[in-house]
Amino acid sequence: MSVSIPQQVLDTLQALSLEDQKMVLDFAVNLQSKKSSTPDTSESPRSFFDVAREYIGRGEGASDLSTNPDYMKGYGEDETAGDS
Repeated sequence: MSVSIPQQVLDTLQALSLEDQKMVLDFAVNLQSKKSSTPDTSESPRSFFDVAREYIGRGEGASDLSTNPDYMKGYGEDETAGDS
């Protein structure tokens, strides 16, 4: 009969010094936290647009300011032209 992995871990851990046991515990806790915080990759990645699609255009506010002639007045003109 073979010894289970958890039993092998315990046997090996007990043979270590208390300081080494703490290092192994820290490593195991760190490894466990990395595994539990790994994002679920079963879903295919989505773009920002796909996620925000239902909210686009819902809010109130200025429309595209480039279509407002007052906003674009003077755009691209030489600033020193009127100083003559």
